[in-house]
Amino acid sequence: MALRLKSHGVVAFALLVAGCAGNTHDLLNKTTVTVPASDIAATHEIFVATTRQKAAKDPRQVFDGDRSLTTSFARVDVTVPKSHQVGNIERAKGSANSNPAKDFTAKDVTFYEGAPQFAKAVGADIAMRGDRALVFVHGFNNGFDDGIYRVTQIAHDTKYPGTPVLFSWASSAKTTGYIYDKDSSTAARDDLEATLRMLAKTRVKSIDIIAHSMGTWLTMEALRQLAITGDRDLGGKLGYVILASPDIDVDVFKKQMIRYGKPDKPFAVLLSGDDRALKLSSFISGDKPRVGDYGNAADLASYGVSVVDLTKTKGGDGGLNHAKFADNPFLVQLLGDRLRTPAGLAADEDPAQLTDIGQGLGKVVGSAAEVIITTPFKVLTIATGG
Repeated sequence: MALRLKSHGVVAFALLVAGCAGNTHDLLNKTTVTVPASDIAATHEIFVATTRQKAAKDPRQVFDGDRSLTTSFARVDVTVPKSHQVGNIERAKGSANSNPAKDFTAKDVTFYEGAPQFAKAVGADIAMRGDRALVFVHGFNNGFDDGIYRVTQIAHDTKYPGTPVLFSWASSAKTTGYIYDKDSSTAARDDLEATLRMLAKTRVKSIDIIAHSMGTWLTMEALRQLAITGDRDLGGKLGYVILASPDIDVDVFKKQMIRYGKPDKPFAVLLSGDDRALKLSSFISGDKPRVGDYGNAADLASYGVSVVDLTKTKGGDGGLNHAKFADNPFLVQLLGDRLRTPAGLAADEDPAQLTDIGQGLGKVVGSAAEVIITTPFKVLTIATGG
């Protein structure tokens, strides 16, 4: 009995410190806060497909953590303050209103009646912005607001030359909701597949995907389903696939990749040996390794993916080291350089060119970092010194 209680105590403590974001907060302000236009760096239009229910108790949340059996569609306009620092998401604390001069602020939400209306709107935006779309799939313990602000930060900091789209599945946004979240992500597989197919029917030329944590499980399942139907690359429109801190059992990932097949376009797994959130996931899963902190990069690369080891870079999430791809300025700028090169062109590049890119960015950022990239053919080290 004592051992069982001790184990439960370990889990309870770990759940208190783990996760990707935090408790759900209102997305919309209670009152309008007006600031001079000179205080705003940019306004981003974020298109949304979600399996969350509309928030009935507090409409300012927009969508809550309850599951819907159908997909809802919206667009959220988000401002980024002029004072924003690369890698940060500046947010108001607690229940305070966002100040657009200091914080990321959602200023407007548009709801679409159904998939046809949404497809028309997002298709027009894609055509206007350069025929590319970036789909972001968030991870465990994320409220709707967390996903909105993260995809805004990624699009802004990487200077992504296309339309940002958030796929928001029904995370409970609670540290104790791991099993609920896993089931919610599984339930959303068909919805993500349908959303990707919808985007592929627009004039888009490249659909890039960034998935984080538990969202990588959902993404891999959707890609696996596409492969089973014989359309794994969305008619040639699938671009980059970037799996950041994958919360997937290693053996499950291998089986997913076997079904999917070796990718034709850049397909990257970002992992870190000091990811504390994934240590918890491994503990819950019976001490089985997760892809995001797996120590054998060559093993993963043999399935046709590029493995990017971020262990020797710093995270900005209070020591969890679970979101380095987005909160480390060096890595954000390196990611942006990749994303601004269309995936079809990047697939033909010599990977060694990344070394020069990394050294140049290191001088700009002024911080020390080392990134080890393992491809099916070679191992590269990008080292920078500040």
